[in-house]
Amino acid sequence: MFTVQSAPIDNVIRDREESLPRDQLEALQLTRLRDVVARVAHVPFYREAFELRGITPKSMRSLDDLRRLPFTTKDDLRRHHPLGFLTVPRDQLARIHGSSGTTGKPTFVAYTANDLQLWSDLCARFLIAGGLKPQHTVHVAFGYGLFTGGFGLHYGIENVGAAVVPAASGNTRRQIEIIQDLGSEVLICTPSYALTIAETARELGIDPRSLPLRFAHFGGEPWTEEMRQQIEADMDILAFNNYGLSEVIGPGVSGECALRDGMHIQEDHFIVECLDPDTLDPVPEGEEGELVITALTKEAMPLLRYRTRDIARLNREPCACGRATARMSRVTGRTDDMLIIRGVNVFPSQIEEALLRVEGTTPHYMIEVERPATLDQLTVRVEVLPELLSDRMDRMQRLRDRIGKEILTVAGIRASVELAAPRTLERFVGKARRVVDKRKPGQ
Repeated sequence: MFTVQSAPIDNVIRDREESLPRDQLEALQLTRLRDVVARVAHVPFYREAFELRGITPKSMRSLDDLRRLPFTTKDDLRRHHPLGFLTVPRDQLARIHGSSGTTGKPTFVAYTANDLQLWSDLCARFLIAGGLKPQHTVHVAFGYGLFTGGFGLHYGIENVGAAVVPAASGNTRRQIEIIQDLGSEVLICTPSYALTIAETARELGIDPRSLPLRFAHFGGEPWTEEMRQQIEADMDILAFNNYGLSEVIGPGVSGECALRDGMHIQEDHFIVECLDPDTLDPVPEGEEGELVITALTKEAMPLLRYRTRDIARLNREPCACGRATARMSRVTGRTDDMLIIRGVNVFPSQIEEALLRVEGTTPHYMIEVERPATLDQLTVRVEVLPELLSDRMDRMQRLRDRIGKEILTVAGIRASVELAAPRTLERFVGKARRVVDKRKPGQ
């Protein structure tokens, strides 16, 4: 049993594969790697690459041969739209989900009945590691459409044996009422929506710490450790991080145990590489790089070396909880949402970290980039607590200066800071959109 803050969490390891010795785990991975190479060999994209490189299942003699396999990107999925990566006949499909189409056509992902059971099992693993028990009631405030988060967590919760409240997203006042009426102990949503729930509760005259919630499992968007601390303080809960992406399976690739020292990767089902996004060579252990994932056991649409664009670190040291799988850090940014401002690489997560270092700021912010002449200009709009808003210009300027100094320290860039009153910036029930880039293409 572990103690996180004031709450004890039983250290339950669901499956023996989570604590396999490294040599046994790698032997299992190699067997499954050969199997998946055989399964995808008739997919046109992989068949062509295999022929060029002389790849067969037998040519996978060690895990080092993984690097001979081709990368797969979201653009590849779009070029073979809608289901050009299927490895099973259409009549074997049990469900189809899709990822966001904000940067182009949505990419569809398919599941067999066995895939759905696997998905449920993987979600159950990290939920159990984060304290979920059969006696709990879980409030799911994720969307239940093509997005994988709602359904993935829903069936993982049922797999554990807990009760699900499929509240879906939106209508925050109603969500709070349901949580109170049903006494839900666990919350599932994006971290930014948890802040909205807490904020709305206070507007209704309800102390968010008085809600029956005890635990939360957040995903769907990057978030910082500072945001976790604020949510936990606002709601008196323990917040756990998990990671997944629809192209690979959805939530269930990794999740935190009670120690919350990195997310345990389900390495018996996924091989995760951490590569330099420019050279595509492995980064030194413990350094940041792009996560590249090979799905070993998915039936309908397994992807090889999928470039996630997510930036994180890997830690292969065994965890004190008893799990022997590698752990990944929280995602600190994406290679495709990185802003280059006056030659400096800036991630939205760095801005968030800087803001939350300043007492009185909130995690509600917007980043705007424009180039009115020859130089980029970065503007950060951030809401502050009502008691910090003042008619005295000197006080407001000191607050802006403190925020600007932290942004410079954390992100290495100077920004113009605009202070906003509470509830004046947009709220999001799904993934938060924090950046408005007004520069013209090619600037």
